[in-house]
Amino acid sequence: MIVLLAAAIVAGSIIWSARAIAAELSATRADLARSRALTILSTFAPAAAAAQHDPRALLQWHPLARAARSLFPEDFAAIDRALGAAFPYAPEQVEAAHAQWTAEWLAWERAHDAEYKRRAAEAERQHEAAGSAATRAALDSIEREKLDLYQRRYAEYVRVAKALQSVQK
Repeated sequence: MIVLLAAAIVAGSIIWSARAIAAELSATRADLARSRALTILSTFAPAAAAAQHDPRALLQWHPLARAARSLFPEDFAAIDRALGAAFPYAPEQVEAAHAQWTAEWLAWERAHDAEYKRRAAEAERQHEAAGSAATRAALDSIEREKLDLYQRRYAEYVRVAKALQSVQK
């Protein structure tokens, strides 16, 4: 009888110890998951903020975010649930970045056109007053400069706009 009681006490101690160890392991796993989530948040929070000011920042961080999502899907899913949106870039944020990029392009285009119209008008006045080949060359140079700058900036606009569209898919 004493042997059975001792065996029961030993078995109970083993079961209690196993449960304590399992609970501690579970708590450790939860702490590690929270720590990973916090690390992910602190890594990508600056990226999300930067994308609000410059849509190109989203394009720089997006491949890293996609890779991190594939490496830590459970952690990103938990963050997404807590935030109520995909982290670090929800579809609405990507759309807003694209809209911002387009608005900035249109504002630049208007300013560029106004600046070069002003410069061309000034050169035209000088040409009418002097009528020299040098003033005509200056007018032609302004037109070439306007076109070159526009083409470079437009190429950048298109490249970024297409990249932002590909992120949305």
